[in-house]
Amino acid sequence: MSELSRRQFVGILTAATGGLLTRSSNSAALPVPHAGERPNIIYISADDLGYGDLSGYGRADYQTPVLDRFGAEGMRFMQAYAIAPICTPTRVGFMTGRYPARHPIGLKEPLTTSEEHRRLGLDPAHPTVSSLLKRAGYTTALFGKWHLGFRPEFQPGRHGFDEFFGPLSGAVDYVAHRDMSGNHDLYYNDRPVHHRGYLTDLVTEHCVRFIRRRRQPFFLSVQGTAPHWPWQQRGDAPVPQGKRLNEDEPADRFPEMVKALDQGIGQVLRAVEEARLADRTLVIFTSDNGGGRYSNMAGLARGKGHVWEGGIRVPAMARWPGRIPAGVTTTQVATTLDWSATVLAAAGVAPAASHPLDGISLLSCLTGAEPPRERTVFWRRGENGQGAVREGGWKYLWDKDGEYLFDLVHDPGERKDLKVEEPARFARLKVAYAGWHAQMLPAT
Repeated sequence: MSELSRRQFVGILTAATGGLLTRSSNSAALPVPHAGERPNIIYISADDLGYGDLSGYGRADYQTPVLDRFGAEGMRFMQAYAIAPICTPTRVGFMTGRYPARHPIGLKEPLTTSEEHRRLGLDPAHPTVSSLLKRAGYTTALFGKWHLGFRPEFQPGRHGFDEFFGPLSGAVDYVAHRDMSGNHDLYYNDRPVHHRGYLTDLVTEHCVRFIRRRRQPFFLSVQGTAPHWPWQQRGDAPVPQGKRLNEDEPADRFPEMVKALDQGIGQVLRAVEEARLADRTLVIFTSDNGGGRYSNMAGLARGKGHVWEGGIRVPAMARWPGRIPAGVTTTQVATTLDWSATVLAAAGVAPAASHPLDGISLLSCLTGAEPPRERTVFWRRGENGQGAVREGGWKYLWDKDGEYLFDLVHDPGERKDLKVEEPARFARLKVAYAGWHAQMLPAT
């Protein structure tokens, strides 16, 4: 990013306040959808997409026209967060609508292909977004990365998905479809399949076919693997057999991976429009955590694996023509858990009383029925000792190097530690974090 564009983009961030909502001049508040309406719902998650990795969020060395246009057609979130700085816990969070640390599988940061981890998975007895929607009559599908268990009892079909296509593990060769251990990792439902093609394109093809069949109402979870390493573009050779999948690939592959993701989403949205379902379909886009080695954090601190802003703040946007006004930018704090609650609310489906949600529905904010509201949100990365809480515009953070207090409204880059200047606030947020932490499972 050029210095000028970086200054401009950080200026957007620093101008934000927790209660500010910016609208285009021709947008107006629309009513909350009537009870009983059953929209189709598409939830799209990128993998390791940094906050500034879309051109609409500040990336200058390549363009993402589909997602830029998508954001202009609905609401863009400037303070959206993954509920964890790494993939498996975030996926646990979305599926259950509850903090990842409430679940044993959510303590795996991330789930690996080791023999120990191959015995683990998301408890099929736990209600999930997909199982609740299926019970309510939705046709359900997940295409893309699963990363919540390898054994048959943990796979998507046991969590309410009628159809699944994709890898079960967290990192896969985009061409040869092999996992970190060199094993084939591409499945249709519960059986391995062998297809030729670039993984991002194969996932897109399944999404388009699913939409064209359009058994309504439907819930489609699109779990893209891009731009997670190994960094490979269309036409590349497979990673040599026996070589570990890693981050050795050159930087020039990264833009092509993001552009392929953008193009694939364009095909999905076009299928919705060709089926004349746009005004009956809520589409949400976000990422499972912050970016890695080649990502642009837009001035945010650190990246994937950290509870600093670069590891958890992500691009996010939602579109529902006729319900969500176009051209709206909001500073509403939103998390993965809120998307779970929003999906259920849009479908008119109540969460399980036995497992209350930790997030809030953003439906009223999305439709303009109410302004943004302040939130208190918690994060933890137990593997390397990190934790954080955001309350309003303030954030308490601790890691192995110390404890910090940041004013994110004026310092989104987390450069100035204010714990000395604000001792009472620092102490209160530290106590709040300790109280939340005590309700979670012990970190492993």
